[in-house]
Amino acid sequence: MFRLLDRAGLALTLALPLFVLHGRGIAEAVLILLGLLFAARCAALRDWGWLREGWVRIALAWWAWLVVCSVPAGVGPAVQAAGLIRFLLLVAALEHWTLHDPAARAWLARLLQWVALYIALQSLLQFATGRNLYGYPRGPDGELTGPYAHPRAGPPLSRLLFPALLPVIGRWVGMSGWRPPAGLLLALAGVAVMVLIGQRMPLLLTFLGLFVTALLLPRLRGVVLFSLITAGMLLAVAPAVSPPAFNRLVTKFSGQMQHFPDSPYGQITARALAIGAAHPVTGAGFDAFRRLCGDPAYFQGWHGDDGGGAAICVQHPHNHYLQALTESGLPGLLLFCALVLAWLRGVGRGLWRDPDPLRVGLFVAVLIQEWPIASASAFSSMPLSGWLFLLTGFGLAEARAYMTANSLEELPCPTRSSPSPS
Repeated sequence: MFRLLDRAGLALTLALPLFVLHGRGIAEAVLILLGLLFAARCAALRDWGWLREGWVRIALAWWAWLVVCSVPAGVGPAVQAAGLIRFLLLVAALEHWTLHDPAARAWLARLLQWVALYIALQSLLQFATGRNLYGYPRGPDGELTGPYAHPRAGPPLSRLLFPALLPVIGRWVGMSGWRPPAGLLLALAGVAVMVLIGQRMPLLLTFLGLFVTALLLPRLRGVVLFSLITAGMLLAVAPAVSPPAFNRLVTKFSGQMQHFPDSPYGQITARALAIGAAHPVTGAGFDAFRRLCGDPAYFQGWHGDDGGGAAICVQHPHNHYLQALTESGLPGLLLFCALVLAWLRGVGRGLWRDPDPLRVGLFVAVLIQEWPIASASAFSSMPLSGWLFLLTGFGLAEARAYMTANSLEELPCPTRSSPSPS
């Protein structure tokens, strides 16, 4: 029975990237089923050791506090907050169950590479012809939408780019013949696609990822430097090659930064801080920003004005840390920060002394997803949240395998005079 259960768990794990890519509703069902199967397996085996993991305890504390904070807001917010346990169970299931076998992790790594290639090729096709494979045109501001109908290609590709490319580039750079220049061209192509897509925050986060890559993988610093130079050259010629991309990446972005308090992002930030200041201990429960944004009591701008009134209201504050503040107050914000740090610590174990390219790529993906100074979709919003929890679980599984192998290598080897185990 357990063998059949393990096979089902592996099949669901390998299917998850495909449904997160296309079919977010099915992806939700898959990850819920994975969590339930994991819990059932743990109950049948009476094996709950994973609950002693540091990140699990912090995650459960954050989740429980969010549920408590959401109860006063009504049944709907409380149920939605309680439902977040599905994502935590998914991460635990990947780390402790379905990705325990090296072959499973290798298959998932290859799938992520194919997904990244698919998004990139669809973006390039749209750049060349004006439409993607499904007939969708560019976004309203000229952004490349990749395989989607709306501008959603940049965020997932910026996360997938590093675990997809770094293992190949890291392997090729150390070889002879045509592979080192091919690895360099591959890196340049990845960065070039991110520039052409024309989405500001994904490109900035890609630059952050390149910096972290150069820090952890010294042998790739030359590749990173050439990639940054290529990005700069593309931005320089963008007015002629892709005017919409230049307008979004340079003209519009510089204008927003110069007048940030009066920009939509600045007004949303002020509104979230006003909601957080009014509910500093418990927040206002799950989905607080959407529910309270239109309340005139929180119309507080940076200059003593109404901060844009109800016209600026959106579904979430476009930042995970502001979201945690509005939903669960300062205690919830601190617990959420502790959870992110615990995930990064877990995924990054041993990287400084032994920086494996795949593990570095997974660490970078989690880091840029939860980078605090960035706009983002809601923490639990599919499909981007699906990539976060999938890559986090993958990174934790790789780190666990590395630490296990490292501890075994450090065990003393038995000698002839050593007693044999009984």
